[in-house]
Amino acid sequence: MSVSVSRIVHASVLLDFGGARILTDPWLSERPFYYQGEQRSIATATDLPELAGVVISHAHYDHCDLDALRTYPDKNVPFAVVRGLAKNVRAAGFRNVTELDPWQSTHLGPVEVTATPAEHGVPEVTFVLRADGKTVFFGADTLRIDALDEIASRFGELDLALLPINGLRIRPAFNRQVVMDAAEAADLARVLRPRLAVPIHYSFTSGPIGSRLITKVATRDPEVFRDAARDIAPDTTVEILDPGITLAL
Repeated sequence: MSVSVSRIVHASVLLDFGGARILTDPWLSERPFYYQGEQRSIATATDLPELAGVVISHAHYDHCDLDALRTYPDKNVPFAVVRGLAKNVRAAGFRNVTELDPWQSTHLGPVEVTATPAEHGVPEVTFVLRADGKTVFFGADTLRIDALDEIASRFGELDLALLPINGLRIRPAFNRQVVMDAAEAADLARVLRPRLAVPIHYSFTSGPIGSRLITKVATRDPEVFRDAARDIAPDTTVEILDPGITLAL
């Protein structure tokens, strides 16, 4: 089976398992204080290819843009989502939704999807996706937590890890960190030992006002992750993907 990955924007990615395409954390629009910071590769949901399924880690708008996704024509496309989100997905017109807690699994077409731990201040999961011997970890925008280390013992060798890196902090919450930073993502790569790692979740900006009053990021430069991984996880190859560029695993 040929497997490839293509970033759309932010943490929204298309994973193609031999023609079975899985969309992660869709974000296909912008609004005040939520700017993608890069040109997304797919303009609207009607431009998406035929999907075998959608995974959504949590309910934040920049990971769960259901208003924009409403125009996707196949309302029977299966979803795997964090527990508690199914009602929102169904309200957007999609009928086939499975909620998962960490370590629970389902199938989206031929792809086995297992929810894995996360921490972000709201209910969230990450995901491991497997098909025909290929294994991908999708890190959404979790913090670096010890519970993620168990992925290595449960799933063995990973072909790809998609890792958030911007170290987002919330200024009104006393600069509370809610997303792992580049060094923490490199440390997770050290533990998980993926063959390839692709950084995600780094170009986002809340604009000139929002960046002064609402959010603070450690980095918007994916090269910071590459440099950290070179030192901390030298067995993992880091590939930086601009939106729309496809990487074959």
